[in-house]
Amino acid sequence: MLIYPSIDPMALSIGPLQVHWYGVMYLLGFIVAWRLALRNSQRPWSPVKKNQVEDLIVYGAWGVILGGRLGYMFFYGADKWLADPAMLIRIWEGGMSFHGGLIGVAIAILIYSRKYQIPFLGLTDFVTPLVPTGLLFGRLGNFIGQELYGRPTDMPWAMVFPADPEKLARHPSQLYEAALEGLVLFLIINWFARKPRLYGHVTGLFLILYGMFRFTVEFVRQPDAQFVGQSALIEYFSWMTRGQALCIPMIILGLWFMRKSFKGLLGNLGRSS
Repeated sequence: MLIYPSIDPMALSIGPLQVHWYGVMYLLGFIVAWRLALRNSQRPWSPVKKNQVEDLIVYGAWGVILGGRLGYMFFYGADKWLADPAMLIRIWEGGMSFHGGLIGVAIAILIYSRKYQIPFLGLTDFVTPLVPTGLLFGRLGNFIGQELYGRPTDMPWAMVFPADPEKLARHPSQLYEAALEGLVLFLIINWFARKPRLYGHVTGLFLILYGMFRFTVEFVRQPDAQFVGQSALIEYFSWMTRGQALCIPMIILGLWFMRKSFKGLLGNLGRSS
């Protein structure tokens, strides 16, 4: 069993000013996304020019923060939100939904695309390679904050999280997600996007892979307490978590975006047989 590293969730404290690692990770994610966007904007086929990147990152940041928090409240904590509306602004306590953030970013990109007259899917393809590093930092923030840990296990890399009231050895599922949704997804998506693609293909591949990675890790991630014993989809799928249920539409949408590639692949296979 591995020992959970002793990390103070407070990165910096100066008088009344308290900076949490969770916020620092979000900041790092936006900084890296900005640097990647500047680099990618220099590609000949980029729909975004260098002088447009700063506005795009600002739009995306608002989409992530507002969408992520509202999504968490709606998907995972509606009862608590209604009882305590101030929870909406207490982001430092944790509680951001990727699926909510995805919707928020999609809306922000739609507004941006209309402002600059850029094709929506062309813009999502530009933004998609910027996302995995944010997921990497976000999951590391979850690990430091000792939230979203895994189910009990006897695997040799299990950890006991001090914040866990049951003090059980658990999967460090935040690190699994950091590796898959962050590092692996970054490498694959940025490799795929290094050449011009049909609009929607980069976005579609991201949706498929993220959905598959997240769906898989959910099997070892501790379900949210408010949904234990409840079906996340319908009664015939009571084993499915809320996160897995939210990934299914992502995968389907990703397959729809990639449909032209699949049709071409099937056509080529048919001609060769």
